[in-house]
Amino acid sequence: MGFISRFILPREVDFDAALEEQAHVTRIIVEDLRAACVDDDVEAFSALSTHADQARSLKSRNMKELLDVFITPYDKESIYRMITQLDWVALSVRHFKLEAEAYSISSFEEYRPIVEVLFEMATLLELGVTRLSAKSARSLAPDIDLIHDKYDRVVTLCAQSFAGLLGSSEFKRLIVQREILAQLKEIARRLHITANTLEDMAIKVI
Repeated sequence: MGFISRFILPREVDFDAALEEQAHVTRIIVEDLRAACVDDDVEAFSALSTHADQARSLKSRNMKELLDVFITPYDKESIYRMITQLDWVALSVRHFKLEAEAYSISSFEEYRPIVEVLFEMATLLELGVTRLSAKSARSLAPDIDLIHDKYDRVVTLCAQSFAGLLGSSEFKRLIVQREILAQLKEIARRLHITANTLEDMAIKVI
């Protein structure tokens, strides 16, 4: 039986567990961002880099498993999109960190409301992946709707934040603010796109 299972029977991979793990690390990365910006945790950005490296390793592992496996719980294209979109969330948070360091931003107070919403989105996304894994796809709809609403909230907060500076004569601050807010919106956009992918996967298994 060992020979048969190894060389003849198609190999199976627990992609539910793999996606849950990747979504969990993604949420932790956004939580690191929240700790840095909301709680003023000086160690949070270091933790963010460590967790971002972990997320990249998980992405590489999951992609390799997807290429090597024959049987999957969902269609391969959906799993591929979920793996890559979760990776993009992690990358977008890392890019925010890099921009914040490049612009020597010392205070994140004005971004706190936005980052709080991003953390709520990431938490809902992780919960949604868990619901999908538990075959509770029908219970996903409220979570997805909330993520969509929170994405709109981030866009609104970013627009309001930039509009409040339009009368400023500090040209450099305007440019920095525009770039930082654009990156925060990118994080939200990636979370939103990942939620759409999750919704698509749920619909296909109902």
